[in-house]
Amino acid sequence: MTRIATKLAGNTLADRVVYRSMKGLLAVTLRVYCRMRIEGRGNLPATGPFILAPTHRSIIDTPIAGAVYRPRMRFMGADKWWSKPWLGKVLTALGAFPVTRGTADREALKRCIAVLEGGEPLVLFPEGERKSGARVQPLFEGAAYLAMKTGVPVVPVGIGGSERVMPKGAKFIYPRKLHVIVGEPMHLPPAADPSPKAQREAARRLTSDLHTELQRLFDRAQARCT
Repeated sequence: MTRIATKLAGNTLADRVVYRSMKGLLAVTLRVYCRMRIEGRGNLPATGPFILAPTHRSIIDTPIAGAVYRPRMRFMGADKWWSKPWLGKVLTALGAFPVTRGTADREALKRCIAVLEGGEPLVLFPEGERKSGARVQPLFEGAAYLAMKTGVPVVPVGIGGSERVMPKGAKFIYPRKLHVIVGEPMHLPPAADPSPKAQREAARRLTSDLHTELQRLFDRAQARCT
């Protein structure tokens, strides 16, 4: 774990300055240009690690998710972006960490566990890559797996309007309304049976419940953007 945690650096004074500056600029831009409103911030844990699990319709969902929580959050990013040292330093300062696409998921999961065990919150889009439309797509079980391994809560987030603000392939951000709703934390129920089979079933139940809650929050958030 130490070797992986070392790669998740980014806590120097310079990193913190870059993060606060960039986050402040993005947050102001989204609030003014896109009239972004965030509802339910009180549902976020006051301290400690957790998994933020937003819906995903646009590349702009990543900075939107970062604006939800005041302290820095961690994100996964394709390792190709770290090929340029200056860009890698900026991304690391902003909370991103590299994952090699096309390799086993174990690498990504180990790095996510390192983040959570290090006490930092993690943003994980449970739909995977960007989707389109009003229906929340089937979820990957990564969030539930990480909750099972680390004991942290999963916080669902519905992001409304982002597909209209910056649809896939767009080169510009359009001045359309954004509304974000943070749901209540969800916990993996304690399993009376500690067997791997029972734990997998508990993770599947949490994934199903998360899907239902994300759809509810997404519907509400989308309705606030009309």
